[in-house]
Amino acid sequence: DLCQIYTDVEGVFTADPRIVPQARKLKALSYEELLEMASSGALVVQTRAAELAMQNRVRLEVRSSFVDREGTVVTDHSMERRKVVTGVTHDTNVAKISTTGVGDRPGAAHILFKAIADRHVNVDLIIQSVPRKERADISFTVAKPDMAAALDAVRSVAPELGIRDIFSDDQVAVVSIIGAGMIANPGVAARMFGALAGAGINIQMIATSEIKVSCVIPLAAVATAVRELHKEFELDRE
Repeated sequence: DLCQIYTDVEGVFTADPRIVPQARKLKALSYEELLEMASSGALVVQTRAAELAMQNRVRLEVRSSFVDREGTVVTDHSMERRKVVTGVTHDTNVAKISTTGVGDRPGAAHILFKAIADRHVNVDLIIQSVPRKERADISFTVAKPDMAAALDAVRSVAPELGIRDIFSDDQVAVVSIIGAGMIANPGVAARMFGALAGAGINIQMIATSEIKVSCVIPLAAVATAVRELHKEFELDRE
């Protein structure tokens, strides 16, 4: 079976061509790579469509509605496995919330994030500092439209958790590198961090999965970050 998805672009690219003119159309992706890209800011395919295709092992082809050319085929295997990184994505619909002085005790994280979930807010990246004097700092990201609701949730449990300060920042973005080839290649994250450092971009948060590394960075630096990472991993080359 083959499900063809027609869009206004010719397929899935190694990065957003509006930011990286040298971005290359990918011939093939794995389901896992497509799902990670869709959930990390690539808007070519809806996340739910990628999930359903992976669950049911339905071959996808993402192609253009305007030109009769081959698109990007999505199957169990990626043709880009010889490359460590398949693509670079970015998401600017992000806000960061940080709390300081959270009581370091069992159930504290549950209380905090249940209050957020009760307001129907999805949390993406989460980082907790090493506790000091039975206190810890917790930072997390949400979609920008959900920032007010998330802040309200945090404030509602602040007295119970002993939270000292609450900070929010909607001038951030998430940049990610994705690729099935990362599984067997050490040092990928270090290369990513080095490329960002070389461009003078400070990393505020880091999250990883088996085939993805994501960094929260200043919103103003997102275009530079995408270009530098695309260059670092030579994604313009076949």
